[in-house]
Amino acid sequence: MIDGLSVLTLKDIRKRSGQTQETMALALGVGQDTISRLEKRNDMLLSTLRHYVESIGGKLTLVVTFPGQSPVQIAHHEAKKSKTSQV
Repeated sequence: MIDGLSVLTLKDIRKRSGQTQETMALALGVGQDTISRLEKRNDMLLSTLRHYVESIGGKLTLVVTFPGQSPVQIAHHEAKKSKTSQV
């Protein structure tokens, strides 16, 4: 944990943003049950977490800490969407 940071669950973050599971489900194009399961998960893809956070207006940053060193943020590189042609 980085000094001064609050530790919240995804559910806490969603509630602070004034969103319900239903509105999140609509924003993400999934069912409400999917949001419920996602908020209970201990492990998920960073892209899933990023999409969840961005759908409520936030920005996901990944910070790494090492003993005796200042925290560093890992740069995020957007995945390039490849176009495939269908014949």
